[in-house]
Amino acid sequence: MLNIDSIANGIVIDHIKVGYGFKIFNYLGLDKADYRVALIMNVPSKKYGKKDLIKIENVMDLDLTMLGFIDPNITIAIIEDEKIKEKIHLSLPKKIENVIECKNPRCVTSIERNIVHKFVLVDEEKGIYKCEYCDHNYDGWEG
Repeated sequence: MLNIDSIANGIVIDHIKVGYGFKIFNYLGLDKADYRVALIMNVPSKKYGKKDLIKIENVMDLDLTMLGFIDPNITIAIIEDEKIKEKIHLSLPKKIENVIECKNPRCVTSIERNIVHKFVLVDEEKGIYKCEYCDHNYDGWEG
């Protein structure tokens, strides 16, 4: 039996799509953390079958737009005194800036420097975004 203690103060990132926990762990730089962090993979889930989970015994700023882009089903629990103070349900952001880059070699963002990469959600069900400059589609985060 695997036993992971509860945390007194910090953040729990829950309902992460299986396999994405490690990507998010690396994206957040948790491998360099000097506080307790637990990455739990393939946890049984009634809703999804299996999920990944990250427990962070520290308060830190999270880019909710990026996390929602990576996996819109994530929930974030803010823990204080071993109790859930706040629970945040993420979704795909309607617009993202400087999170992904346009792959179209003819796009102005490929030619000009210092242009903000802007994408707009065009298909929420499939998670497809399009570049605001050239309309090139982007369909999936690879991390």
